[in-house]
Amino acid sequence: MRTLRRERGPVKTAAPGSWARRWAAGVSMALLVPIATAVTGGIAPASAGFNGNAFDFWVDSGMGPIKSRVLRAADGNTNRVVYVLDGMRAPETLNGWEIETDVPNALAAANINVVMPVGGMSSFYADWNAPSDFFGIAGNGAPSSGSGAGNALSGGPGKSYRYQWESFLTGDLRNALADRLGFNRYRNGVFGLSMGGSAALTLAAYHPDQFSFAGAYSGYLNISAPGMREAIRLAMLDAGGYNVDSMAPPWGPQWLRMDPFVFAPNLVGNNTRLWIAAGSGLPTSTDGPNMNTVNGMALEALALANTKSFEVRMATLGARNVTYSFPAFGIHAWNNWNDEALRMIPDLSANIG
Repeated sequence: MRTLRRERGPVKTAAPGSWARRWAAGVSMALLVPIATAVTGGIAPASAGFNGNAFDFWVDSGMGPIKSRVLRAADGNTNRVVYVLDGMRAPETLNGWEIETDVPNALAAANINVVMPVGGMSSFYADWNAPSDFFGIAGNGAPSSGSGAGNALSGGPGKSYRYQWESFLTGDLRNALADRLGFNRYRNGVFGLSMGGSAALTLAAYHPDQFSFAGAYSGYLNISAPGMREAIRLAMLDAGGYNVDSMAPPWGPQWLRMDPFVFAPNLVGNNTRLWIAAGSGLPTSTDGPNMNTVNGMALEALALANTKSFEVRMATLGARNVTYSFPAFGIHAWNNWNDEALRMIPDLSANIG
């Protein structure tokens, strides 16, 4: 077994007194932010990026054709593969990691093949119980804007059909990558932010032959804690108008199967190498004094509480296969997740393939 390590990210300093005053004001305002907004997986989106070195990789599935973006390892190997998961507002155009960061290029430069599934808004990358609907009324086919409860009766992914993301990632996509590109089916990595972080641990817990490494940044790792289901309910309404009851009935086996706090023994028993991270909620020098920063502080505070709870749970199980990263600064935003991914890459690289 590997030794458990606790790692702290670099501390960034701010002008004396300036951020202290902003932090005090932010904490007070954060108390007014609904808990539900904390699971949406990001602040206001940046302008879309496009990596010309990546290519579209379409695969048929029970959900219809699904696009992923693939970036080949710099040295051309097919043995080292990582799946990179998006947050709750995952668009149908590009994966957020490609839109918001240069992390895919950093992974490829580290000789890792990058697989970026596209889509899955509010899905938790799970196999849902049913298509998302409300009171038996499915989406009407009108496009969803992806923001606001007004999308509850709009069309969109996972509404006219049942989300089957876990089956896709561990079956259809895995097999297509092996058959068409020669990618290794085994000892892959998977990581993600917020919703995607929780999903990365779920995939590793139940598919240990496929995933030897999993990373969760600002994840919701104790979803059965008091208030969390209703927080997720409201967040999914806001992120595309989805119904959490269509995903999994309350407190049943399907819901508990998705809870990292519950399935933690699987991760210990599998000896899956884990990287678990959450920021302090304190803004960095690059986070502007605006409402996005205030919201991001509140969002990360909830993620940190969930992550700390998961840390205690793993400690009670005697886990020695985890690196924890709790940087002194970092809110629920892409700059935090970008920095975390760069810290994680060496550990990922050493534990896949």
